[in-house]
This record gives sequence, C-alpha cells and structure tokens, in this order.
Amino acid sequence: MSKSGITRRIDELGRIVVPKEIRYNLGIRDGEPLEIYTSDNQIIIKKYSQVENIKDTSQNICNIIYDACNLSILITDREKVIAESSNLKQLENYKLDEFLKELIDNRENYISKNKDIKMNINAYFTILPIITSIDCSGLVIILSEGNEDNIKYAKIVQKLLVQKLDIV
Repeated sequence: MSKSGITRRIDELGRIVVPKEIRYNLGIRDGEPLEIYTSDNQIIIKKYSQVENIKDTSQNICNIIYDACNLSILITDREKVIAESSNLKQLENYKLDEFLKELIDNRENYISKNKDIKMNINAYFTILPIITSIDCSGLVIILSEGNEDNIKYAKIVQKLLVQKLDIV
C-alpha cells in the first residue's frame, strides 16, 4: 500500500472526499460503487466489480463454451479480464486498453478481424457488452478463426451473465 500524503477530514455526516487525482489514477468514475472493508484499525476502500463477484461462474462458462464449441472466450469487468478459456491463460488479468473501455462506455457490439484490438492475437473478435439493470459491467469476447455463429454464442454467454448479475 502506498501513501499519498493527502489527508481529508470527515464531515458531520461521516463523508470523506476521495481526491480527484486518486480517482483519476484508479479510473473511478462519478457515481461508481466502492466497497468498504476494515482490517485491524484501517478502512480500506476498493473499486466494486459486479462481474468479479461471479468470477467462478464466469470461469465455468468459459470452460464449457471452449469444451463444447471449441471457441476461445474472455469475460471482462470494466478494467481487466476476469475469466478466460483454458487456451488463453496468457490473458489472465489482462488490463483493457482504451478501445475496449470505449466499447463498454458506449455499450457497443464489435465484430472484426483484430485491427483495433491490442492483444497480439490473430483472430476474429466478436465482442458484446454485459449490460445489467445497473450499468454496463464488462464484455464478452469470443476469438475465433472465422466469424460463423460467434454472435449467437456471445449472446448466450451475455444472457447467462446478465441473469446471474441481476440476481446477485
């Protein structure tokens, strides 16, 4: 844990202000949920990732799709890859580039041969946002040699994740 040297006072309602520089460096947007923990005599504030809360489910979905359909799949939250099929272990915890973050912010689908993706993988990318009742929480990314029925499989994964996230 690094010290910032910044101090803040708690106001009469128990609120503190997280400095703009820290919010910017951590990619915390206005209105974004944060988790609060305590440890010994410390208060720990962490970005909340709805998708990371279902990491085991996401990993199982990746494995099932890969085993059943031989499709490589990634599931992300708003920051990084949180689940990947077994053949993509090199992308575990891969931090999303600006292009992928824009797809999340704009809630856009994307289908193309990797011209805009910076993962150094030669593949067709089928990307769908994971949109829950709260926000766009991440992406479903299918990588393949062709572009056959990937959108169909991506929509299935997307629906499974949204259903699970809306329950959580």
